[in-house]
Amino acid sequence: MGFTIGGGRGIRETRPGSWRLGRSARSTRTSEVTAVAEYTGLWGWDVAPGARELNGQCSCGSSACTSPGAHPLGFMPEVPAGATLDEVTKAWSQCPGAAVLLPVGRTFDVLDVAAPAGRRALVRLERMGMPLGPVSSTPAGRTHFYVAPGASAELPRLLYRMGWDDAGLDLRCPPRGGHVPAPPSGEVHWLRPPSLDTATRPPEARLLLGTLAYICHRSAA
Repeated sequence: MGFTIGGGRGIRETRPGSWRLGRSARSTRTSEVTAVAEYTGLWGWDVAPGARELNGQCSCGSSACTSPGAHPLGFMPEVPAGATLDEVTKAWSQCPGAAVLLPVGRTFDVLDVAAPAGRRALVRLERMGMPLGPVSSTPAGRTHFYVAPGASAELPRLLYRMGWDDAGLDLRCPPRGGHVPAPPSGEVHWLRPPSLDTATRPPEARLLLGTLAYICHRSAA
């Protein structure tokens, strides 16, 4: 089963291939296809068509969903890294309107902090001239800093070594196998868009973690 999101009509499940799109929906679909083709073709990222959240409900239709609007669609395979524009167009035609989700733990991990702390940390890191990967903001009020894979497993040890392990920081790293939303899904935006260097070789988490931890701690004080 799939889903559609209609203006003011809520969420309606459909089967793949049975979608009906208006002009604005077709424009959105074009934007999604272009973005997905860039992610797969330029940056070497896999992309998963995902569920969306609308008015607190997940488009998967499950009232028990624990990740509303933040999980892949079970009936659609991932679009693999290296997929061409034609291949992306064909794949996305089966699920127009799906959220664009990126799997973490493969070519990158994500340091996830509250949006206010994330924006302040980004300004400080830029002023310090620190290497930065892509950075995005989400409608859930979070900022995502893309870092080299392996951060999820290393995070507890790194925080311990820096003396932040018992600070109760609002700083987390989605585990390998998780997903994060990417533009143009919903209100997700790039604060620092990916480039050839930053997408394929994001910085090690340890280079950003000290500043992120300090700003998160000050924000909670």
